Amino acid sequence: VQLQASGGGLVQAGGSLSLSCAASGRFFNIYAMGWFRQPPGKEREFVASISWSGGRTGFVDSVKGRFSISRDSAKNTVYLQMNSLKPEDTAVYYCAAVPLPKPDLRLPSMYDYWGQGTLVTVSS
Repeated sequence: VQLQASGGGLVQAGGSLSLSCAASGRFFNIYAMGWFRQPPGKEREFVASISWSGGRTGFVDSVKGRFSISRDSAKNTVYLQMNSLKPEDTAVYYCAAVPLPKPDLRLPSMYDYWGQGTLVTVSS
């Protein structure tokens, strides 16, 4: 199973970026996908998740109202739309996928597959 993330870059504070992550691989079933980020010198943290069948979403408090997550089931792709970006959003963003139900999608340990990461830099 491979996850290919794209869409990172440099943006000024207040701007927007959209990330995408495409999953591929034979006999690959998706229960949910998530986005995590790792700011410089910090631990990896949960950003958002979405369940594949019902589209239930979850967000960390710091991005609620600014970020949205969506998926295209036909393309096995998840998107993260980031608006009103702040310098503190600067991080390497990772997508992740889980094929079976897990109790807490906010935890990195729940995910089986990870993308390579894409850098988002927000300048002040």
